[in-house]
Amino acid sequence: MKTFLTGRRAPVVTEGAVTTEPPAPGTAELPGYSTGFAVRLVAAQFLISLALFTPVTVSLSLRVGQLDPDGKSSSLSTVLAVGGFLALIGGPLFGALSDRTTSRFGRRRPWVIGGMAAGLGGLLITGLAQSVAVLGIGWAITQLGINATLSALHAVLADRVPEQARGRVAGAVGMMTYVAMVAGAVTAQALDGSPLLLFTGPGVLGLAGAALITRGLRGDPPADAGTLPPFALGAFFRSFWVSPRRYPDFAWNFAGRFLVFVGVSSVTGYQLYFAEDQLGQSTDQATGTVAAGMTVMTVGAVVGSLVFGWLSDRTQRRKFCVYTGTAILAAGIALLVAAHSTGVFLLAVTVFGIGMGAYLAVDTAIAITTLPRAEDAAKDLGVLNVANALPQSLVPAIAPLLLGIASDDGTNYQALYLFSAVAAAAGAVALRFIRSVR
Repeated sequence: MKTFLTGRRAPVVTEGAVTTEPPAPGTAELPGYSTGFAVRLVAAQFLISLALFTPVTVSLSLRVGQLDPDGKSSSLSTVLAVGGFLALIGGPLFGALSDRTTSRFGRRRPWVIGGMAAGLGGLLITGLAQSVAVLGIGWAITQLGINATLSALHAVLADRVPEQARGRVAGAVGMMTYVAMVAGAVTAQALDGSPLLLFTGPGVLGLAGAALITRGLRGDPPADAGTLPPFALGAFFRSFWVSPRRYPDFAWNFAGRFLVFVGVSSVTGYQLYFAEDQLGQSTDQATGTVAAGMTVMTVGAVVGSLVFGWLSDRTQRRKFCVYTGTAILAAGIALLVAAHSTGVFLLAVTVFGIGMGAYLAVDTAIAITTLPRAEDAAKDLGVLNVANALPQSLVPAIAPLLLGIASDDGTNYQALYLFSAVAAAAGAVALRFIRSVR
């Protein structure tokens, strides 16, 4: 398409007026925002997340086990690692392309619907795969496609949601990831008999979610080609570096988010082993305990997100809500260290979930406020999302060292959880240095 990334300006006609400039995020007059639009945005996030996380939590494990029963652990690790790497680079890359899109269909809509269509194609390949290699190719396409959709969808929040509603909407959108994980497990059980439906069923729902929000994005303005620098590959990739000296608030938010997610990943990634080693449960019992834990954690996260998102919007004191949410999160970790029964474990992860939800709701609102330029919102939000994803790769490398401290059998969960609490607290402290947010 001639006007897709560069070229002549492609204005969008909205209610009789020509719109050529993207709106500045955070203004009360943002076009197209309403309660109905917010509901569409939340629903789309849930359905698209369902398409992505049903395979991550259940479907890929089942299918790899069928295709390579003897080497399933290493095969699954390879598939997930490749997909995780592509997700890590896909967010910033497709976000930057979205920011430069001059199509007459707008900056965000082509990537929301086109990315999810590509993701569904990848899920179709994954569901039909008769080897781990083909399954891995399908999953790689899926990750690239759905991350293109998510990068544009997250920018929509910055484009369209005004500052006074941002905490509530961002909190609800953020929590859909965790709700989708639980719903994905239920969906996978219902579709377990058909490998094709196991992958494409959630994918079709994801495409429906993309179509839902695309219909709500009428009037999505294209990038103004007249303000874009000429495209050069080297300059394009250099744009992913956001100078901490020039944009210190963005840098502090990146550091804070990274540290908090180090703490979160240290807890969420080792629940099964904790139930086996600390609570003395069999693998089957531990699986049931973790499933119950994920459910109550998600409920806690939704409650924390909604309450603190509303509170931060009402008071416009984002940092206070972050500090409080992190304190609740740390309290949940302290309970987890002391847990020697299933009941205390479930209480601990519920408290942890409330704190995590409170943090995520407010942090997204802070992230949008600290973006360097409205015109680069999708790219910069993709860069920030690296801070979410990177700890998921780093923590598994660090955790065995912590679990092995003064422990011959590698079960020193006290050391692991103390580390997670300190990391989360340090993340909250980092946000104290952001000056553009109260």
